[in-house]
Amino acid sequence: MKSRTILCLGALIMAVGVGLGAFGAHALRAMVDASALATWQTAVLYQLLHGLGLLLIAALGNRLHPAWQSRSAVLMLVGVLIFSGSLYILVLSGVKWLGAITPIGGVAMILAWLCLAFAAVRGQDA
Repeated sequence: MKSRTILCLGALIMAVGVGLGAFGAHALRAMVDASALATWQTAVLYQLLHGLGLLLIAALGNRLHPAWQSRSAVLMLVGVLIFSGSLYILVLSGVKWLGAITPIGGVAMILAWLCLAFAAVRGQDA
């Protein structure tokens, strides 16, 4: 995955995260209990952190090993979709079993950061 693509995805993840955070702080607050709202806020926090992670991966692109950079970006994106996505759907739908797949997204996020470290070790000094 090219740095420009990763940058665009990171920016989109950030924009959507800000929008979902605002939705949670305003509209959702009146619709769900405090526990569900805390779950929503966790989803937003992890989405925003990993959106920044994607921006970091893009910014460091010329210093990273290309294959490991790409793996890191893909895992980070998959992690956001599964981790945050499952929590958003859980809060909106009330379907509790979705919480069982959330850790899969968390593992993808952890692996993304490990791949980023490996990309840095295997990369070049610019």
